[in-house]
Amino acid sequence: MAEVYSLFIAFVHRQAVREVDSVNALADKGFEGCIHGRPGSKRQVLLIDKETLEELGIAAGAVKENVTTKGLDLSKVREGQRLRVGRAMLEVTGPCHPCDRMDEIRPGLQDALRSRRGILCRVLETGRVQRGDRIEVLDFGQVGS
Repeated sequence: MAEVYSLFIAFVHRQAVREVDSVNALADKGFEGCIHGRPGSKRQVLLIDKETLEELGIAAGAVKENVTTKGLDLSKVREGQRLRVGRAMLEVTGPCHPCDRMDEIRPGLQDALRSRRGILCRVLETGRVQRGDRIEVLDFGQVGS
C-alpha cells in the first residue's frame, strides 16, 4: 500500500524545508503556508519516493519535496492522473526536472536525479494530509476514492 512517509513545507526560498505531521492542501494553491504553492502553478505540490532517496543516500526533505511517498512507483504515474492523498485530491502535472540547485545539496545530484526527482501536482480538492495517510492512484479524471 502506498502511503505518505513524510510531509514538508518551505517557508522561504532556498532554505531548508520544515517537516510537519499534517498539513492542509488548498485547492489551486498547494500546501498551506508553503512558498511554492501559487494559484495556477503546475508546481503546487512535489512528491518523491522514499525508495529513490534511500538509494541515493539522501534524507527525506533534502530535495525540497512536499511529500515523501513510500511504496509508490512514481515512474508509473502519468500526467493527468489523480491521486487521493489523505483527504486531498491532487492531479499530476508532470515530472519534476532536477535543477542545478540539486548540485548545491551534493555535487552530481542533479544528474543522479534525472528522470527520478518525482512528480509535480496541483491540488484539485482541499483536504487534510497526514503522515501515514494512504495514497491512492486513480484513473485519469476519476474523482471517487
